[in-house]
Amino acid sequence: MQVDVAIKPVLDPGFVPAALWNRAYRQRVAQTPDPEPLDMALVRPDGVCYRHQTTVLPPRDPFQGITRVYTERLLKFLLWQKGASLILVSNRAIADWLASVYRPDGARGFDADIFGGKIFPEPLSIEYANREDLPPEQAPAVELGGHLDGCRIGFDLGGSDRKCAALIDGKVMFSEEIPWNPYFEADPRYHREGIQDSLKRAAAHLPRVDAIGGSAAGVYVNNEVRVASLFRGVSPADFERSVRRLFHELRAEWGNVPFDVVNDGEVTALAGAMSLRDGALLGISMGTSLAAGYCDMQGRITSWLNELAFAPVDYRAGAPVDEWSGDGGCGVQFFSQQGVARLAAVAGIEFPSAMPLAERLEKVQARLANGDVAARQVFETIGTCFGYALAHYAEFYELRHVLILGRVTSGEAGDLIIRNADRVLEAEFPSLAERFSITMPDEKMKRHGQAVAAASLPAIGED
Repeated sequence: MQVDVAIKPVLDPGFVPAALWNRAYRQRVAQTPDPEPLDMALVRPDGVCYRHQTTVLPPRDPFQGITRVYTERLLKFLLWQKGASLILVSNRAIADWLASVYRPDGARGFDADIFGGKIFPEPLSIEYANREDLPPEQAPAVELGGHLDGCRIGFDLGGSDRKCAALIDGKVMFSEEIPWNPYFEADPRYHREGIQDSLKRAAAHLPRVDAIGGSAAGVYVNNEVRVASLFRGVSPADFERSVRRLFHELRAEWGNVPFDVVNDGEVTALAGAMSLRDGALLGISMGTSLAAGYCDMQGRITSWLNELAFAPVDYRAGAPVDEWSGDGGCGVQFFSQQGVARLAAVAGIEFPSAMPLAERLEKVQARLANGDVAARQVFETIGTCFGYALAHYAEFYELRHVLILGRVTSGEAGDLIIRNADRVLEAEFPSLAERFSITMPDEKMKRHGQAVAAASLPAIGED
């Protein structure tokens, strides 16, 4: 399907923005006399249900191919935004097609494996159901965060460092950042000992510990690790034995104080909402990977997954492929250290093959600070792609604020990303440009915001 891109990313001119592709598809639907409604219900084992309604082209040639792209990419986004193990679809042909793609031996076998058995304790299934038989929306928000009373520890586990802070009644008494490299460590003791070390170093600055809150990359349900890139090097057997209930065990070792751990993107959003004292905020952390989180109109963390690293933003054939999921065009290949390294190579910036991604980012940002044109183009490209991605995200999120942070946004890079994203929104999506603003954290939030927000997760006196 032909898509006209007004502002092409300088280093990635083949980029096909999901927002523009979908807009072109919807225009085709509007011009066709007999479109069909399509409803989806994404259901979790506990009864939580998310609904999505759209309209598709009639099931005949020449529409079938583009409708398959539209519905498959839509479901991919919804799965990683909301999370479910049962998807009910009100069109039988589309349900059958999606079921053939999202199965263990299908094109989206990674997603089938993650959602069916890892995040949720049942296989992922996609089934046809009449529209009138679909279950109603049932989507509670998670009542976590905003508690600053007492003596608290907050920690944030990233792919290249772990942060920890000690607070007394909301005042930061201690904060530090320690490098580590958890991704490919096979021994789970490495992770446990690193986390315990940070907790003990923070506790040394408190008279007692009343509560502990943490954030980490991955999916966590009731403090249980379901899927997390931090532990990707751990064998399945060791994961079950030593990782899945790691934070329950740590809580016991700290006297069973209130102890909550959630996805780092959610804590990013919570930190932003606490700082701005407002909701409808999407937080995007561009670091080792892409982390995202969302606070609703009331400033509450939702029950969604918001794993936008795996959500598609580029619909071209041959889009950059994520090495973990095997899918093309997902956000992690654009808004992370991986994206910087990929674009730097296009710009002619060379690195030793063994150089870690974090060091490559540092080199590109150093070149940017020295006025290097190629380095500048890297972050201009990221910003342009990000503007189009935000227009896509705005189809699924109510937005008043977008907060970006992470090492990719350090220094002049963050300003370039925002400037180019704003340029796209103003040119292609002017109504969105008026609806929400893109900002970066102030210095106080950069230093302490994530750890403070994590520390505020548990309520003292509640189990």
